Amino acid sequence: MATYRLCKVCGDIHDVAMWPDNHREWMPDNRSDLAAPMLIRDSMDAVQSMLDGKMYDSKRGLRRTYREAGVIEVGDDKSYTDPERLRTQAPAERKRQKQASRKKIEASVGKALSRAGFGA
Repeated sequence: MATYRLCKVCGDIHDVAMWPDNHREWMPDNRSDLAAPMLIRDSMDAVQSMLDGKMYDSKRGLRRTYREAGVIEVGDDKSYTDPERLRTQAPAERKRQKQASRKKIEASVGKALSRAGFGA
């Protein structure tokens, strides 16, 4: 049994199995112009390891030395890379900083809402 549909191009009814090629809707081609998928390469500019001081031009080689030593690779955010600062900071001080930060956030959100016309 044939299936028929209304053509959006000409307004006529066509058999779906024998749809005219010039009446097909244009669909954007979302494929890349590249011939292959993007690859993350192992090579990089030479960097000096913070662990042993050697120069590495391979991500895998650098991370292997970190893994063998049992260290964790992190970014350059001081809150994570300075454990001494976290140990010496009193819990009460951390709580005060968190409350002050919360107040600043609330004030900022209130200011933004006011500017947008939603605040008082």
